Amino acid sequence: MDSVKLTQMVKTSGCAAKLPPKQLHEVLDSIGWMHSPDLVEGFEGSDDACVYRLPVGGGQVMLQTVDFFPPMVDDPYLFGQVAAANALSDIYAMGGEPKVALNLVCFPSCLDLEVLRQILLGGQSKVAESGSVIAGGHTISDATPKYGLCVTGFAPEHKVWANHGSKSGDVLILTKALGVGIINTAVKAGLASKEAQQKAILSMTTLNKAAYEAARDKDVHAATDITGFSLLGHAHEMATASNVSFILNAQNIPVIEEALEYASMGLNPEGLYNNREYLEGSVQFRGGMEQSRMDILYDPQTSGGLLLSMSKADGLLYSQETGFSIIGEVVEKAEAPLLVV
Repeated sequence: MDSVKLTQMVKTSGCAAKLPPKQLHEVLDSIGWMHSPDLVEGFEGSDDACVYRLPVGGGQVMLQTVDFFPPMVDDPYLFGQVAAANALSDIYAMGGEPKVALNLVCFPSCLDLEVLRQILLGGQSKVAESGSVIAGGHTISDATPKYGLCVTGFAPEHKVWANHGSKSGDVLILTKALGVGIINTAVKAGLASKEAQQKAILSMTTLNKAAYEAARDKDVHAATDITGFSLLGHAHEMATASNVSFILNAQNIPVIEEALEYASMGLNPEGLYNNREYLEGSVQFRGGMEQSRMDILYDPQTSGGLLLSMSKADGLLYSQETGFSIIGEVVEKAEAPLLVV
């Protein structure tokens, strides 16, 4: 296989390639919703997956999601792993278990087919780790490589998590550190250290399976995963959907250390600025905070962690058992959906 730098073939990478949220909502809000008595959750609520009640399922529901993007790493196998972990995450974020997946591939005809093989093998490795299977897929010849999955999972209807339902008094748990979007930008600029690259890759290839398993029997009121719209963007969706406000303690939010350095150098992805523009007026920063740390809160994550809103007793126990971070609390609706202290 000839040496190829996948990241040099794309303008934006990973979840940073998402359509800006302001533009996306402008279009979606203009479309009439389709309804079904068995569609428990659709895309009108900005949930991570749709929830469809099975006609013969004994209280079971089907969870379905789709996610794909251009590469954020040059190694094809690692790219496949990250893209698959990212797509599988949506099922875990809804409180379900993935069972079957379909490959989605856009692949340039100029590349060696061994590159495609490695991408698919990387994706297959993470699907196997999740306990699910790949059953097929679809390919398109395209100048920009892209890969992802359509994933179907299942859960008891009464145990499904949604991005609404947060209650005043809940604690907010984050299960992965932030900063991979900024580090990926530094990698593309040739300015990231090997250590920073490895930290980002480890984060992006780690399934949210363990986080889901640690929380599934606890009193989780709302959940989502942190991807392209940033911690603040996805927290905003949860807070507004729940008609509450979130107080986030910036010093408790875990960050990959090198990302602070790269943010201070201005190595920020375009999606970071799109997120900031979209959230203007929805976030209040109380007290002083360096610009680099503020930037990381808007940083588009790829295959980020879960954000869980859960009862305080369960939240404290969960943090002690796993080492995940308690980053804030839920309060009655205040002057802004998000208050950062």
